[in-house]
This record gives sequence, C-alpha cells and structure tokens, in this order.
Amino acid sequence: MKKNIFKQMGVVVLLAGMVLGLAGCGGSGQEKLYVYNWGDYIDESVLEDFEKANNVDVIYEQFATNEEMYVKIKAGTAKYDVAIPSDYMISKMITEDMLHTIDMNAIPNYAKIDDRFKNLAFDAKNQYSVPYMWGTVGIIYNKTMVKEAVDSWDVLWDEKYTKQILMLDSQRDSIAVALKKLGYSLNSRDEKELAEAKELLIQQKPLLMAYVGDEVKDKMIGNEAAMAVVWSGDAVFMKGENPDLEYVIPKEGSNIWYDAMVIPKTSQNKAMAQKFIDFMCSTDVAFKNADYIGYSTPHKEVIEMLPAELTSDPAYYPADGQLENSEVFEDLSEVLPIYDRIWTEIKSQ
Repeated sequence: MKKNIFKQMGVVVLLAGMVLGLAGCGGSGQEKLYVYNWGDYIDESVLEDFEKANNVDVIYEQFATNEEMYVKIKAGTAKYDVAIPSDYMISKMITEDMLHTIDMNAIPNYAKIDDRFKNLAFDAKNQYSVPYMWGTVGIIYNKTMVKEAVDSWDVLWDEKYTKQILMLDSQRDSIAVALKKLGYSLNSRDEKELAEAKELLIQQKPLLMAYVGDEVKDKMIGNEAAMAVVWSGDAVFMKGENPDLEYVIPKEGSNIWYDAMVIPKTSQNKAMAQKFIDFMCSTDVAFKNADYIGYSTPHKEVIEMLPAELTSDPAYYPADGQLENSEVFEDLSEVLPIYDRIWTEIKSQ
C-alpha cells in the first residue's frame, strides 16, 4: 500500500500536539494490548506512540483475510484486544456473540467520525464497532492500452484484451463482479444466479493473464496488463506511480466496503482496548494512518485537510452518484458452501 501518499501530492500539514511528543516509555510496561489487523494497514509508528503514552506493550499481529481472522479469534487460542475486520464479518461476529459492546463515552474522538459512516447496517446502533477505513472495488486501466471509455464490467470480457486482464484472486470479490455484470445483487443467495455467475467467470478465464493478489500493483505500474480489478486504495497507490492509469467504478455498481475496529470477547484488557480505539480516532493519528495507507478515511477533520484533487478522485473519495447501485457485502454463511464450490470449479478450469 502507498506510504505518504498525501505528502507526495504536496500536502503539508502542521498539527499541534502530535503524538510523537507524548510522554512515556514504550515497551516497558507490564500491561499488554494485543492488536490484530490486515497486513500493511497502519503506520506502525503510531503503535510505538501509543505504548509511550500509556506505558503498555502493544503485541501486533497481521492477517490476510477476514476468514483467517475469524477462525483464529473463534478458536479462542489468541487473546486479541482489538481487531479490524470488514463489514460482513463484523455482522457475523455480532450474530455469534464474539464481540464486546464498546462504551462510546470512552471514545470521545468518535465525534470526529463523519455521520455517514455511522448507523450502518452491519452495526446499526453503533454498539460494537468504530470505523477505520472504507473504499470500493473497481477497474484500473492503462489509458495508453485502452482507448475506449471504461464504464462497465463488460470490458473485462472484451476479447481484444485477451491475456491483458487481471482479476482478484478473491472468491467473494470475483464472483461479485460477475453478479453485478449480470444485473444481480453481489449478495445473491439464488443458486440459479450464482450458476450464471460461475459460467460467466469460466467463459472469461481464457482472456485472463491471471488471478492475482498484491502483485497486481507491480504489474499495472509496470505496464504489464491493460486492466485489473482492484481495491480503491491500491488504485490510489498505482495512480501515484503511473500517470497512465485511471480508476473507475462501473455503472452496474460494485462493492463498497467498510473496515472497523472491534473488541473481541477474547480481550482481557477492554479498558485499554477502548483507549487504543480512541487514540486511533484522534486527528493526528488518523491522518498518519490515512497518509501511510492511502485508503479513504471516515474522519471528518482529516477529510477537510485533504486537497480537492484527492477528495474528487473516485479512487479515494467517490461522489454519491458514483456509488449508485453499489452494495455492502452481507454475511452469507448459510450459502457459503455454494460459493466455495463455485470458486473451486472456476479455479480448476
């Protein structure tokens, strides 16, 4: 993910009371706080700042998928105090009684979160989660290789781009692309619709260069492919490295996702976990994290500090009209075996 993306765009921000000056000795306290997060999804210097400010040891671990995170916390073998899952997984964890409620009185910086990111369906009463980052899934394409306007998922099935198309090696995201192209909900539970999506992805496979993960960034920056399905924050990074790249959210709609901080019931230090969440919502820390990661922030004051060229970029802060027909992933536990089977059949072709 992109480091110091705002600084590279010429943003200079002076913040009073930066956490770097906080007193304390990181790593010397007996108290421990266990934090579980996505890979490369925080400016790790803020962990040191929190240690110094609170005389606590932060034990930091990373996961690659929501499912990996869920299995480890569900097993109860690791006593995480704070985790940062995505919307549909938060819903699942609430349903399975895996999360503590959060005392929002202990999170005064929660007031700095934009109201549009509160009362979302996966936590309608704002009891279990505090927003961290958000974004979309779309198409990034090279304007020197793709001359026509790109506004639809259809382009990913255009034979003239054979072996120049990259898809996400992600079951939920790739099946969602096919469902939206067909005009269906990306949360479809209908076996007929899912069968159509499977056949569409099988038809597409001869056109693909590959299903990819993080390597998509190097391939698109290096002009190795004409287009790719990507998460918006990665698109911000790629565009910063290669000015020939552009990002669009297709007109059929896409996935709009939210990641949020939660306190698993494995936590043995809820009070310190709430201090950490409040710290992460302070303006200077939220800016540092957004600056490092490159994903969209829900923090009002940070948004106001950003230049118009960034906040008007659909890869960073899409306008409401650009999100028309987009959906948030829901927990599909009851039909997950169908999705698993479909994905296996697609990948085996």
